[in-house]
Amino acid sequence: MFTGIVEELGEVTAVENLGDSSRFRLRGPAVTEGAKHGDSIAVNGVCLTVVDLEEGGEFTADVMAETLDRSSLGALVPGARVNLERPMAVGGRLGGHIVQGHVDGTGTVVDRKASEHWEIVKVSLPAGLARYVVEKGSITVDGVSLTVVDAGPDYFTISLIPTTLALTTLGIKQPGDPVNLEVDVIAKYVERLLAFPAQDAEGPVR
Repeated sequence: MFTGIVEELGEVTAVENLGDSSRFRLRGPAVTEGAKHGDSIAVNGVCLTVVDLEEGGEFTADVMAETLDRSSLGALVPGARVNLERPMAVGGRLGGHIVQGHVDGTGTVVDRKASEHWEIVKVSLPAGLARYVVEKGSITVDGVSLTVVDAGPDYFTISLIPTTLALTTLGIKQPGDPVNLEVDVIAKYVERLLAFPAQDAEGPVR
C-alpha cells in the first residue's frame, strides 16, 4: 500500500520491448536504498516489482501488457521523469490517502492556470470513473495524492502547491499529456457492496 506522497523524482534510463511486455530501467537512488529483489516501488502511481538492482541507484521492472494498456507507462521513453514512492512501512504515517498502485485509467491534462502561489490543473476524466470522483474527495494523479477541487461530468480540477510543482512530474505536465488515475478504493468497495443483496447464514435476503 502507498500513500501518494512522492519520495523522489526519478528518471527512465532504458526501455526494452519484450513483445507482450516491456522491461524498464529506472534511476531512483532514494527509493532503491535498502531495496531488494521482489520489493514494490510505485512508478507514476503504478505498483511495479523490482527485478534487479543496478549500480547508481537504478532498478529494473517488468511491465505486462495489461499495465501498458491501462496506464501511461507505455508512453515513457528514456529520459522521461517519473514519480517514485516506496510502500508505506507498518506503523508509518498515512500522509496522503490509501493508494494501491492499481491504476483505474488515464486522463489528459486539459488546461493549467497559474496563480501567485499555486496552479489549478484541469484533467479529463474517463466516463467510467466519473462516479467515483467527488468535490473535496481524494484522487491519485501519476501517483500523487491530491484533493479534488471541482468534479465535472468528464473532468476534475486539482490545486498544486509549489512543493508538488517542484518535486513531482505534475510541475512539468502540459496540456495533452496523459496522466495515470486511481480513484478512492473505498468508493469502489461501497459500489460493489450495494450491487449485491446482503446475505446471512441461511442464504440471500429476499
